[in-house]
Amino acid sequence: MDRDLSNYRKTYNKGELLLEDTPENPLELFKKWFHEVDTYFEEDETNAMTISTIGLDGFPKNRVVLLKRFTYEGFIFFTNYESEKGQAIAKNPNVCLSFFWHGAERQIIIKGTAEKLAENLSDGYFESRPRGSQLGAIASNQSSVVKDRKQLETDLRDLEIKYDGKEIPRPDFWGGYLVRPVSIEFWQGRPNRLHDRIHYQLDATYNWTKNRLSP
Repeated sequence: MDRDLSNYRKTYNKGELLLEDTPENPLELFKKWFHEVDTYFEEDETNAMTISTIGLDGFPKNRVVLLKRFTYEGFIFFTNYESEKGQAIAKNPNVCLSFFWHGAERQIIIKGTAEKLAENLSDGYFESRPRGSQLGAIASNQSSVVKDRKQLETDLRDLEIKYDGKEIPRPDFWGGYLVRPVSIEFWQGRPNRLHDRIHYQLDATYNWTKNRLSP
């Protein structure tokens, strides 16, 4: 298969990002951008983000997960701790998160360190999930080889019977991570590929420094 994509072109002209207009704390800018995209660009799944880890095989791997909360401490998502990504984080907690909001022509790249949430916080979020999602988390031995889809559906039906009319407890192997950022880059598409890039870096005194990067 050979397909030439060299003629694919797009002009970016929906906004600008000037260093003098940015706040001292990048979490303020993240909050602003997230709100704007969530409000004005409904075609984007605003909280969908790519997380990159270094796998046990030494290779980086990206996958899309959903951001469930962000605070001044960092970014929270939930997953199976025994999954491929969970095992990778256990060995090397340094991760990269990225958001690409094509409607707004914006991208955010976050480097940080992942740590498990307190159990009570994971319990609280698990309890808020629909029962189907709760049971699905228990039924799936995430990232392991499964015989076929029928096996997954059978396991789910068995769990539905087991917990019929009962509270579903959060399994120990499932919960949240908090990613504490050390670097955040904001990218705004601009004409002629002269994109705006503002990079924040956390220094040794836990203060943020910021600079404009060449596109």
